[in-house]
This record gives sequence, C-alpha cells and structure tokens, in this order.
Amino acid sequence: MSFPLHRYRRLRRSESLRAILRETSLAPSDFIAPLFVVPGAGVRQPVSSMPGVDRVSPELAAKDAKSLASLGVLSVILFGIPEEKDAVGTSSADPEGPVCRAVRAIKAESPKTVVMTDVCLCEYTDHGHCGVIEQDTVDNDATLPILAAEALAHAVAGADVVAPSDMMDGRVGAIRAALDKSGYRDVAVLAYAAKYASGFYGPFREAAESTPSFGDRRAYQMDPANVREAIKEVLSDVEEGADLVMVKPALAYLDVVRAAKEATNVPVACYNVSGEYAMVKAAAANGWIDGKRVTLEILTSMKRAGADLILTYHAKEAAEWLA
Repeated sequence: MSFPLHRYRRLRRSESLRAILRETSLAPSDFIAPLFVVPGAGVRQPVSSMPGVDRVSPELAAKDAKSLASLGVLSVILFGIPEEKDAVGTSSADPEGPVCRAVRAIKAESPKTVVMTDVCLCEYTDHGHCGVIEQDTVDNDATLPILAAEALAHAVAGADVVAPSDMMDGRVGAIRAALDKSGYRDVAVLAYAAKYASGFYGPFREAAESTPSFGDRRAYQMDPANVREAIKEVLSDVEEGADLVMVKPALAYLDVVRAAKEATNVPVACYNVSGEYAMVKAAAANGWIDGKRVTLEILTSMKRAGADLILTYHAKEAAEWLA
C-alpha cells in the first residue's frame, strides 16, 4: 500500500507536539464572569437550574470578583435584581441599587477587576419586558432615555464598561451621548449587538427574575434564522459608538460570531448563555458526558470562531482547569 507524502498523524503523536502546534488557546483572561446581585448583606442564594451559580449581595459579589481575579478572570458583568419593580424600571438607575453598590464594592475590594454592567430593564420592570410598554408592545424611543440614565448611574458608581442588552434601536447612540455629556467619555460600551430571541435563556430568567408576564421578545430580539441582519446590527452599533460588540447566544451561533469578526475591527464577545451551561451541567451530572472535557471544548470552539471574549458561567471552573 502506498501512502501520500504527508502523514498528518506525525504532528499528533504526543501532548507536547499537540500543544506547541495548537492553533487556538484559552486563557482565564478570555472570560467574563456573570454575577447576579441582590439587595442586602450576607446573601447567597443558589440558582436551582444553574448548579454552581448564586445570587449574591454586593459585598459577596466583591469577594467573588477578587477570587476570580486571583484565578486570572479579570472581568465580571453584573446583573441586578432590585427590591421593587414598576412599569418603567425606575429602580434601574438607583445609585443605591444592588448593581451600583456592587460596582463600588468590587472596585474597593479588587481594583484590577474590569467591572461591566448589564444595561436593560427586564430585571426592573414588573412586566419583565426590556422597555416601556405602550399598547401591548415595547415603545423603543420612550425606552432610550431610561436606558441612558441606567448606564450613567453605573458609570458614576465606577463601572468600566456598560453593556446594553435590550435590543432597542438607537440605544448605543443614546447611551454614548449621555455618558459623554456627563464627562464619562472613558467608559466603554459593549453592545449586545446580535441578540437572538432564543430558547436558551430559561435558566437566566429564573436567576434574574425577568420572565415576561405576557407575550415574548421576538418583536425586538432577532430571528434565529438571520445572519445578514446580525451584521447590520453589529455595524450600526459600531457606527453609534460601541467599543465592543457581542453575539448572544454563542454555541448555536458560531457562524454569526465568525461573520461579526470578519465584518468589523472592534473586539467581539459572545455569551455562553444559561441554557447552554445548564445542558452541560445536567448531562455531566447524569454521567452522559465528561463535563470538564466538553466545557473546555465548547469554550475553545467559541474562541476558534473568532470571539475575543467569552461571557460564561463556566468562568471560575474553567480558569481552575486551565491553571
């Protein structure tokens, strides 16, 4: 039997050979760790559908951020669950709300941590939608100044990056203008530029108490079938002033991550969302998969697709595995 000149297995014979020739590498600094913040002190509440994820009070969020930084995870993103909700998400801009308190606590406890904040109204409205409701639908333009006020409150508290996830048209421009007008020109904007109306968000909605009380979000989040539209969204957000862009979810949308990477020269992030995390955890708990191996394979696929940053609930354990 004759063989071709090239035997590709020659370069796969040992772990050392595979390591030095590996095209894509993961590092803890690639990860953004989500933290769910609630009012009070000394609070740690496990999220039943997301093993290993807790809702915590601001001072415990600071301790968690410091622990993550010691592992090399240098960025966190904060999601707030307020004491009170109303129709227009008034508490989203409360300077004494859980997010603003957590920002200040993290900056005091772990100064080198890059603090990002989710900017949306779904956690703060009593109806669970991402904006102001008018005639049974979200009023895009009426929502923009509320989002801008929320982002500004986070900037005043000390956030390094604000991340609008609402998918209102024009919100990046509104937020950028509000920050610049108030002297927060150095606060960056990470736009959830291509956020799909996905079935992978269920566990998050338990954690953030943000399930819509009626209807769904398909009128403002993207159709999962579309990729050209995603690139329009990405380019629009960059034109409005986004410093970074994000694709959400990640695992079923790696083609969108690649397309976004090729379409723009700003850093691209992807969100390894709660449903993706929960599926891995459930399968691993049942012995159906090797949880560590599958997790690192999934995260590597996101980096390989073009993501510069990965927002993931696996951040802590993955950093420990990579150490």
